Amino acid sequence: MVADEDRVFKALADSSRRRLLDRLRERGGLTLGELCEGHDISRQAVTKHLVLLEEANVVVTKKRGREKLHFLNPVPIHDIYMRWIGAFERDRLQALHNLKQALEEDQDE
Repeated sequence: MVADEDRVFKALADSSRRRLLDRLRERGGLTLGELCEGHDISRQAVTKHLVLLEEANVVVTKKRGREKLHFLNPVPIHDIYMRWIGAFERDRLQALHNLKQALEEDQDE
């Protein structure tokens, strides 16, 4: 699992890859040509970024005829969220719950 998480963190570390993921989040099923539109990097560079994103399993592809369609796979990002961010939120939510209870007890007195 750690090696998979390392790939996801590496994939998310680059702003160009994050922009590609944002585009796929907005609209999945984009071709390489569509993903290249609006980027100031070469088609070859976009292809290299997509390879890293696919290796991290945050992008999955499907062939349609001669085209290769790219889709966002949010599961690996969600797994990282649950392990690294969700754990911190539980503590904050518990603290808010405790504060609410304490305030309600003060009002009852």
